[in-house]
Amino acid sequence: MSRSVSAGPEFWSERQGFLQRMGLGVSLCLVAGLAAMGFTGFLAISELLHAADPAWSHPVADQEHTAPVTPSNGTGSGSGTAGGEGATTVGRSAPLDDSPLYRIGELGEVTCTAPELDKDDTESVETFAHAIADCLDQAWGDYFASAGLEFSSPNRVYWTAAGHSPCGAFPSEGTAAFYCGANQGLYLGLEDIVAASADNENPEAYTFLISHEYGHHVQGQSRILAQFHSARAGAEQEEADELSRRNELQANCLGGVFLGAARDSLGYGPAERRNILDDVELRSDRGRGRTHGSAENGRMWTAHGMDRVDPASCDTWNVDEDLVR
Repeated sequence: MSRSVSAGPEFWSERQGFLQRMGLGVSLCLVAGLAAMGFTGFLAISELLHAADPAWSHPVADQEHTAPVTPSNGTGSGSGTAGGEGATTVGRSAPLDDSPLYRIGELGEVTCTAPELDKDDTESVETFAHAIADCLDQAWGDYFASAGLEFSSPNRVYWTAAGHSPCGAFPSEGTAAFYCGANQGLYLGLEDIVAASADNENPEAYTFLISHEYGHHVQGQSRILAQFHSARAGAEQEEADELSRRNELQANCLGGVFLGAARDSLGYGPAERRNILDDVELRSDRGRGRTHGSAENGRMWTAHGMDRVDPASCDTWNVDEDLVR
């Protein structure tokens, strides 16, 4: 059972390895062909494989991201992870290169119910956020149990006023939601997430935001976050930023895995998919900050998670750098 706090005025967020884990179920000849074609070629094949599903189909442009991207500010994401995972003596090679999270297949269909959302009513936003978090608890809890891994739900802290977490003060500039490993806290600003989503009225945008932050909790529970923090601690700035991008883009993909698994029960079709991917751009790198990934790659990894519905498809640690820029 997660422990929830609703804050008020008194209290108040190489390519080869990638292809090897896709689980496409196609011939070795096709795999070899995909490796030769590169990731763009993979996306084209993936599109064909999913064309038979009209409820979740989408234009090729959504995956190849041909539309121009216009950066807007310095911080970009409005979400992320904060410290708190203790450094370990295990090197970067495990589990960043091989996590038990990748070994048991698809998340499986998730049955969710979510209430109507009034973005201008904090009580409505809070009720909606709890409903989605409840569904995430059940989905990922069952998945970890199937993998034989221990799992505990995150603590929820939904704020309406400024406060402090073990990972720092909130809200901070550009941060409407974050995950704090120190107390396994899922932090959401009930008003801030609406502002960070440009007053988006579509509930699927907030479902993605919550799913992304919950993706960091999944990383934490599978020890990926601990390894990430350990590797990043001894890295030069450029490498540290790249590791951060890999971490954030994996959370995008894990969020997408949940969205793909829950799409039918939540009633998410092509229009909702487009809204989700458009909202991803708001949480991508803008200006000089390069810690969350480009809008193009943010969309790509989110879409990939939604399509594959398999955490193994979210191994951002073993792909070429251009896929995590």
